Amino acid sequence: MLRTAIIALATAAVGAGCANTEKTTVTMRLLQKTGGGEKIGTIKAEDTQYGTLFTPDLSDLPPGLHGFHVHQNATCGAAQKNGQTVPGLAAGGHYAPNGAANHAGPYGSGHLGDLPTLYVDTQGKSNQPVLAPRLKVSDLHGRSLMIHSGGDNYADEPHKLGGGGSRLACGVVE
Repeated sequence: MLRTAIIALATAAVGAGCANTEKTTVTMRLLQKTGGGEKIGTIKAEDTQYGTLFTPDLSDLPPGLHGFHVHQNATCGAAQKNGQTVPGLAAGGHYAPNGAANHAGPYGSGHLGDLPTLYVDTQGKSNQPVLAPRLKVSDLHGRSLMIHSGGDNYADEPHKLGGGGSRLACGVVE
């Protein structure tokens, strides 16, 4: 309920044309071991007086909740880990300019790149906005947005980084 109210306020603030509003649109693609995959849509990010509002327009995703984060590098490329090629690994870890070592969700004091989970409906579409109260659009430039295969419990227990699992889709923020 609180999340819905915050998003409604932020959406109203965007609609009212807040001063100094910065916006960007990020193209999202499914990840593959060999490079960029199929385009699945876009995510718009815009500053509000309550933080950054992310509005997805995505399709062809598995239904359910998905971990969603800002990653430190502006790439969605694969990298090697333990002799295996891992899609999206070159994006690095969660964006943490404050040096935070813990995963604490969008309202906690951990990684700045910890975002609210994305909801995907039974038709594979995601269009419900989420609000990141500690971020500005200017924080996103030169980074990537990552969608994980599983949800996010906003903690490092029982699984590190919220238990979101593998990297599913990615987009570079110009």
